[in-house]
Amino acid sequence: MKDGWIKIACVTPPLRVADCTYNAEKIIELAAEAAANGAKLIVFPELCITGYTCGDLFLQETLLQGAETALCSILEQTKQWNAVIVTGLPFAHQGTLYNCAAVCYQGQILGMVPKQNLPNYSEFYEMRHFTPGPDARDMTHPLSLHTNPAVSFPFGAKQIFTCKQLPDFTFGVEICEDVWVGDTPSVTMAKSGASLLLNLSCSDEIIGKEDYRRTILKAKSGSLLCAYAYADAGFGESTQDMVFAGHNLILENGSILAESQLFTQGILYGEVDVQRLNGERRRSNTFCAAKPEEAAPVHYFSMEAEKTTLTRHIDPAPFVPSGSAELSQRCEKILTLQAMGLATRLRHIGCKTAVVGLSGGLDSTLALIVMVHAFQICGLDPAGMLAVTMPCFGTTDRTYQNACRLAQAYGATLREIPIQKSVRQHFTDIGQSEDVHDVTYENSQARERTQVLMDLANQNGGIVIGTGDLSELALGWATYNGDHMSMYAVNASIPKTLVRYLVAYEASQADSALRAILQDVLDTPVSPELLPPEKDGTIAQKTEELVGPYALHDFFLYYVLRMGFLPHKIYEMACLAFRGTYDTETILKWLKKFYWRFFSQQFKRSCLPDGPKVGSVTLSPRGDWRMPSDACVALWQKDLETL
Repeated sequence: MKDGWIKIACVTPPLRVADCTYNAEKIIELAAEAAANGAKLIVFPELCITGYTCGDLFLQETLLQGAETALCSILEQTKQWNAVIVTGLPFAHQGTLYNCAAVCYQGQILGMVPKQNLPNYSEFYEMRHFTPGPDARDMTHPLSLHTNPAVSFPFGAKQIFTCKQLPDFTFGVEICEDVWVGDTPSVTMAKSGASLLLNLSCSDEIIGKEDYRRTILKAKSGSLLCAYAYADAGFGESTQDMVFAGHNLILENGSILAESQLFTQGILYGEVDVQRLNGERRRSNTFCAAKPEEAAPVHYFSMEAEKTTLTRHIDPAPFVPSGSAELSQRCEKILTLQAMGLATRLRHIGCKTAVVGLSGGLDSTLALIVMVHAFQICGLDPAGMLAVTMPCFGTTDRTYQNACRLAQAYGATLREIPIQKSVRQHFTDIGQSEDVHDVTYENSQARERTQVLMDLANQNGGIVIGTGDLSELALGWATYNGDHMSMYAVNASIPKTLVRYLVAYEASQADSALRAILQDVLDTPVSPELLPPEKDGTIAQKTEELVGPYALHDFFLYYVLRMGFLPHKIYEMACLAFRGTYDTETILKWLKKFYWRFFSQQFKRSCLPDGPKVGSVTLSPRGDWRMPSDACVALWQKDLETL
């Protein structure tokens, strides 16, 4: 529960139709297992105390009293547990029978929720036995069980249940058909604050329904920015006319976290992040709270806050799709977005020349690749791509040769302009010793290169294409008014971990000669090459040794910007994601460094050139990130000091 993690269990128990005692025993048995495994919210199928397929037996008083007695047994057996149990049963009130979900916690019924949308078509005939339930706000007094009047509870659909100790842990309940209709109860409950929605279902299985069910639930959890737990009936329901497959699903904001195999029974677990969901809602101003007169009533319960042991996969590369097919499709789309952005700009200004500083490193290689695609879209002569290599004190033969070979392979016009003389003259002008390898020594080279590129663009009626990526912008790893500046920054929303995959994808589509060049670029250590190389001519200045591993920084970047998580939560997630790769001390060291650099370098991001947005995380001051350059990092540092 701490930090917003809630472990949910969706349970498909074996049952016997109309055998309430047996069914209650199985519900208690499986609920005990789920609670012992840390589940705080345990959901059972629709009408599982009696079975959904009882038919006209629902009109028998014996069955109804048996169901209530079984529910009292469940309450008694689970009253010491620190878990909410939601189970289905028929419930009669004032001569009317309802298909209900009982929300139980520590021997009490927090609320009884009736089904509102009763299917009465094809194989379903629920209107024969049940009545659509009223909204909870229409009920004026609590009800009680006929077999145990001492147990009283609120009754009605669209109730909200909130944990006092963790307000983000707020849930609502609907039943089966309620989610298949247009105006679902879940809309009101979500708008009233429910970040978790539960569905007790008995959905028969027919060809094609499995995929349709997934589609409906993914759309529902995505549009409502919620988690959705769907518990389905299976073995034991009557197969006189239907077959039930126990298709349980747990979803979070449009993605499936866990899913059971069809025709199985037992427990499906999933840990949902309600803190993330409420953060998404705060971020999206089109997610509107319910009007006071329409809001669902809220019932509070107290639950001891415990740390959730996470078993869900934490992706160490959140910017990179995991499947090879999806990765290829994503890379193709990203390159197209980048190229279309540049092509549109070139067409708008009537420009046939684009200038790029080609270092032989990853970022400038990707920028050249984007230029190639943009020129193809515009039908421009590739000779209009002016690739400029500007060797200086730190340039190695490997990167120099790769830059030259790349330009030639793509048909670009190659210009070599050594800048040693001009930089040395600048050192003389400002009184800088060439033997002092400080920030002035490094930045003088970067700014000289930018001046050359800008002036060449002026000479040739072109624009300078920026090469810096999103990770460098987040860390401030760019020379202000040096490589920090351009006329169109095609890589500005591409994190470093994704840059590598984009170049690799381009290599996979290229002929063997070009593929070999691109592969060598991929194998070259990331470096600005602003310090003299080693004696053997290899790169001496390796970026990740100075600012930290980009794999970690991109992970931090995603959860800081996209999710807004607390620093200690990001740290704990990183420890899980990178277990076996980085130790906890290394992760904490670079997380502290990330926050310090991110806050201190905002001034560089406040004046960025135009560039296309391709993902959900960007740092454009005009679009996605507005932050004062003198914001204080103290609160974030203080949170990390508690670890």
